[in-house]
Amino acid sequence: MLIKPKRLQPGDTVATVSPSWGGAGEPELRWRYKQGVQRLEEVFGLNVIAMPNSMKGGDYLYHHPEARAEDLMTAFKDENIKGIIANIGGSDSIRLLPYIDFDVIRDNPKIFMGYSDVTISHLFCHTAGVSSFYGPAILTDFAENVEMDPYTVEMVKRTLFSNEPIGEILAAAKWTSERLEWKEDNKHTRRSMKNNSGIEVLQGAGSATGSLIGGCIEVLEFAKSTKIWPEEEYWKESILFFETSEDKPEPQFLTYWLRNYAAQGILQKANGIIFGKPQDEKYYEEYKIEIQTVMKEYGLEDMPILYNMNFGHTEPKFILPYGAMAEINCDNGTFSILESAVE
Repeated sequence: MLIKPKRLQPGDTVATVSPSWGGAGEPELRWRYKQGVQRLEEVFGLNVIAMPNSMKGGDYLYHHPEARAEDLMTAFKDENIKGIIANIGGSDSIRLLPYIDFDVIRDNPKIFMGYSDVTISHLFCHTAGVSSFYGPAILTDFAENVEMDPYTVEMVKRTLFSNEPIGEILAAAKWTSERLEWKEDNKHTRRSMKNNSGIEVLQGAGSATGSLIGGCIEVLEFAKSTKIWPEEEYWKESILFFETSEDKPEPQFLTYWLRNYAAQGILQKANGIIFGKPQDEKYYEEYKIEIQTVMKEYGLEDMPILYNMNFGHTEPKFILPYGAMAEINCDNGTFSILESAVE
């Protein structure tokens, strides 16, 4: 069992961190960071502070992973900080590993949220025995042009501010992966949205429940065979969640990675899997073929699997709390989180 952090309340202080890429501190992106902070303040009533190293820019933070880790440790230790939100992902947060004090996280459980390369920081929390939140980041979802997507706002409130069971997660009616340059001239331009086809039952029947574990499937590759790779017990009777990044990996890589999970016995231990919508829906059909191929290779054709879920590298997105009990219902094509994510 992972420790649940305390829920957020209006007036609480949250810290922003850059555990991966330091783009929030680049002069040309400061406006974007401020816009994300403004949403935290105005939409959710939070007080926001930037951790000391987080705004020193991409070059400094690339060369100083220890400074990124120091921000994380300081934010967890500070009793006045009730939540920590990543500015954005990147590709090298595995370099923080030598500088992480897992006792600090374990002794100071609090909300920590982000996605993509922030998967590594989630595994820091997981190793410490604390639940964290695979979800929105400052520069993307909170700083969305014009306004935050109402779907994301609802999910933040339901997941981080309420100690009621989260319940069924409906598919977003519309989605976008449109890339608009992050320049201030574009801040009043909405990204174009597409109709969403909804949750797709890829295989399986009936329902399955399990505790949530997963992340960005490419980033998880960094963690294999390290001390932050989850122990066997956490894969048992789990609901795995996987999504692919903006790199849009070619379909055969999904086959390679999933075969590894099967070779480890992880797929066989899990009760079900959910997959996020691929960015731009690139390889949408091809990924399904690769997933089903691996399942067939290992005699797992009956495992409940949902596809095209609204988390990961498309917007808007819901939030996945590590360790929370979730349910896949193949007969109804639904996904629910059966408990609260916070105390």
